[in-house]
Amino acid sequence: MTRVLLLGIFATGLIAQFVKPVGDALQGKAFLGGALLSLVAYLLYDAVKDLAVSVRPPARSMVNSRDLGGFVSEAFQARRVEICFLGYTGETLYNELYHRLERLLDDPGATKQVSIRLLIPDFGREMAVPSLVGPDGSPVDYPEFRQRLAAKCQDYDQVLAGLANRISTQGRVRVACEYRLYGGEPTDKICIFNQELVLHGLYNVEARMRLQNPDREVFDPKGYDTDLHVWSRKEATAAAETAVATWIRHFDGRWRKATLPSW
Repeated sequence: MTRVLLLGIFATGLIAQFVKPVGDALQGKAFLGGALLSLVAYLLYDAVKDLAVSVRPPARSMVNSRDLGGFVSEAFQARRVEICFLGYTGETLYNELYHRLERLLDDPGATKQVSIRLLIPDFGREMAVPSLVGPDGSPVDYPEFRQRLAAKCQDYDQVLAGLANRISTQGRVRVACEYRLYGGEPTDKICIFNQELVLHGLYNVEARMRLQNPDREVFDPKGYDTDLHVWSRKEATAAAETAVATWIRHFDGRWRKATLPSW
């Protein structure tokens, strides 16, 4: 609409300059100068509009947990890397971290310090998720399955801790990796990268998996299928800044209240 108005003023000014009746009707104003000014205004309006589009911060989007590799790689471009996780077993993130940390043994790049903190459920407690699917579809606590998940997380912890020790021993990069346990069931999946970017999603707590031995069905959230909202301080908006700060504060609070695993 603004473009049409400016072009209209420009055209009227030109016509008034060269068509006497129109000029007389408009009382002899400096039509050409006005027309040229309106043309300049039109061009400036177009340029400013294009500039506004080019500098507009990216809109918040959603990604899938399968995209975590890209976020991990980007985080490791920094001199000081800090990655925090709150969720279920962290298997998807573990795989990405393992391969990225392994590369530090040969090529640390700009990275000088890495801190990884992972919060997982206390699988030693009775839980509705994960659990056995009862005859009527209701959850039934399943200690054997919880123990299986705890053993898997223990293995992740030991592998990452061993790799961190090997890297730190080389003396080029200091790496620390720590697991802690929170009370309650896994509902939220949160990943925080370098205090700048947060991914947050909700597990499908009704997701089921069929076990082969024994032949049973369990409630088992699938982290790799979880969609995640993206919040980044690079958006340079008050909403993004507040969201990132809130999730960091939430994670730090949960971390301080968490317990060390018995292993």
